[in-house]
Amino acid sequence: MELGNDYRISVRKACRLLGISRSSFHYRSCRQDDSALRGCLKDLAFSRPRYGYRRLHILLRRQGWQVNVKRIWRLYKEENLMLRTKRRKKRASHLRAAPPPPERRNERWAIDFMTDRLTNGERLRIFTGVDIKTRECVALGAAHRMPSTAVTAMLDHAIEERGKPEIITLDNGTEFTSNHFDQWAYQRGIHLDFVAPGRPMDNGFIESFNGSLRDEFLQLHWFETLEQARKLLSIWREEYNEIRPHSSLGGNAPNEYVARLLSWFRPP
Repeated sequence: MELGNDYRISVRKACRLLGISRSSFHYRSCRQDDSALRGCLKDLAFSRPRYGYRRLHILLRRQGWQVNVKRIWRLYKEENLMLRTKRRKKRASHLRAAPPPPERRNERWAIDFMTDRLTNGERLRIFTGVDIKTRECVALGAAHRMPSTAVTAMLDHAIEERGKPEIITLDNGTEFTSNHFDQWAYQRGIHLDFVAPGRPMDNGFIESFNGSLRDEFLQLHWFETLEQARKLLSIWREEYNEIRPHSSLGGNAPNEYVARLLSWFRPP
């Protein structure tokens, strides 16, 4: 204390003159270092920009952080991560670190939505999913409306057919950021890897697949009914997986590539 040093008085007298208690003078903060927790909280908030502090707290608890919601709320405010109630125009975000390429089947899937219309003008939503390693189309469905419950039902069907993915790469659509979808992934032990808002190129494999689907199928067909669209999509998916040559697979169809992978790892 400078006052005690300058005037050579005791701590007791200096505290009395300044009007503070000696316990306040001797107090030393015992607050923990929050730098690691802050970094993890900011990463989660960046990847899930529409999540509030309560949902981010749940994700942190799943990662092993033993913290209460009040502490997360304090850090949430200090880092200025509050949700905006007024939506602003999307802007390109910073580049994120590219994930390593998958080394095996079912290691990473990518999913997305497309839109089309029937001949009568009714809107058609098309759900797409691919295995990034093998380029297989793991899911392809259509409906007028497709809430998160319908999405998880299609993914469950794909899992029954071929096994469970470890990671799913997806955007920040409302179907994917809903509580139902988050709980579904958590119960099955599937990690959700959200791309940064405004950067669909971060999910380039599914965007490439959607471009092929649009160019090779949707622009060549008119659908009079939803059932017709579903039937033709099923036929196209079978052709894509079993017949269509894929340049990144050495000219093989996805199923041919999978058969080669299995033969390489099959014991003699």
